[in-house]
Amino acid sequence: MADDAQHPPTSTPAETARAEGSSTTTTTDTTTVTTTPAPPKDDLVTTRHTLAVGRRRLHYTSTTGRVVLREEVFEEDVFKGLRAKAELSITAYVVDAPAGTNRPVTFAFNGGPGSSSMWLHLGLLGPRRVDSGDAGALTPPPYGLLDNPQSLLAVSDLVFIDPVSTGFSRAVQGGKAKDYHGFTGDIESVGELIRMWTSRENRWLSPKFVAGESYGTVRAAALAEHLQSAHGLYLNGIMLISSVLDLDTVEFDYRNDRAYVDYLPTYAATAHHHGKHGRKALRTVLAEAEEYAARDYPWALARGSRLTSAERAEHVRRIAALTGLSEEYVDRADLRVEHVHFLTELLRDRGLAVGRLDTRFTGPLHHGNAATWDADPSMDAILGSYSAALNHYLRQELGYGQDLAYTASSSRAYKEWSFKEFEGKPVDVSAKLSRAMRANPHLQVHVSYGYHDAATPYWAAEDAVAHLDLTPQLRANIEHAYYEAGHMMYVHEPSRLAQSADLAAFVTRASAREGSTGPR
Repeated sequence: MADDAQHPPTSTPAETARAEGSSTTTTTDTTTVTTTPAPPKDDLVTTRHTLAVGRRRLHYTSTTGRVVLREEVFEEDVFKGLRAKAELSITAYVVDAPAGTNRPVTFAFNGGPGSSSMWLHLGLLGPRRVDSGDAGALTPPPYGLLDNPQSLLAVSDLVFIDPVSTGFSRAVQGGKAKDYHGFTGDIESVGELIRMWTSRENRWLSPKFVAGESYGTVRAAALAEHLQSAHGLYLNGIMLISSVLDLDTVEFDYRNDRAYVDYLPTYAATAHHHGKHGRKALRTVLAEAEEYAARDYPWALARGSRLTSAERAEHVRRIAALTGLSEEYVDRADLRVEHVHFLTELLRDRGLAVGRLDTRFTGPLHHGNAATWDADPSMDAILGSYSAALNHYLRQELGYGQDLAYTASSSRAYKEWSFKEFEGKPVDVSAKLSRAMRANPHLQVHVSYGYHDAATPYWAAEDAVAHLDLTPQLRANIEHAYYEAGHMMYVHEPSRLAQSADLAAFVTRASAREGSTGPR
């Protein structure tokens, strides 16, 4: 991408100083010198690569580094120029294509809030992937990287975005990162990066997609509406991976029984994986759990103390049988099993805790009587391999060497995150996604679910999608895909292969729809 700083607005030195930041004054014995920090500039490195995809060879350009975001400055209604506000780190991949070809482009990010794009980048979508292993067969340090012939790059150019305070992204010197640690600031900054990249790379007539994972699905849904309303930028498709459009579906509270119901099928899938359902097939177990969660379980919770002793005993028995927990535990929990408590309790007799991001993973309990585990075993299992691979890849293979730490996950951003826009009500972007689909009836949506995901459970995600305010015709634009894996379903090799094929097929279909400009 070209550097915005190559085309600065016409302004006086004083105006530039005001627009870019305050000056610095240094006093010596004889003189006082006032200096203004140099405005930040794009810091990007470009390299060339080749990827074998079957019998094809993709020749592509990688661009990685930091892009400066700027805002318009007005003083007493007088335009004073542009002021740098943040530097966002990106990695973009663009395949060589004949002149006149408008390849699709996908903008991808993870969630958190406070997560970098490392997971989708090196786990699923990018041209290189981490060699991390899987549950029960993890790769030991120092790990490694592999070519990814299933990369979405085969059908779409890719732009991975790290929101402020993640990756190498930061607020500018003197700026406040907290301004971006919230729903609106995050949407606006990521949206501005997408607009800038699209304009600089002359991609307004290319099919455009966003792919988000976890909280990134909140961002993706809101971005679709924001890009349309703020910039007139309409998308061809949205990929929602491990979706959570309505956070009320995963918030446990005694007066909010919705999460207890929505988690139950995931508990059943987890119990099945760990041998609590004998020889039953997973699909049989899920069907039983879904049927119970759809009708009888919500009724039982809604009855409260009005349940008769016999009714309560029957529901205790059914919940225990589905979840693999003891009837005594379910009874003490008043029929309501919170997810971290479930993950701690299920295999307590073996001294093991179960993973939250992926319930196929286990790790030792730090104490036999612990009420909850002290860390997520599935995160412990994969963080090291992804972090090592990402740091090696950016610095050695893509040539972007920064002394600044690459922040895989920002605890500061997570702790500071503001949902002030939703004060007094659940955080829910369903209305924004519905609005985007109504305004753009060509917008296609792909939703990926992991049966072993206890962070954004599949039944809760289905619940939110089922409540979108859409006509039957628009609802037909949504497709669903399920995998026997967890939150990062691509950690499971069969799921990675299936999901890669599913996403490639989705992008190809959504790009080629009548009236769109797809690959030639």
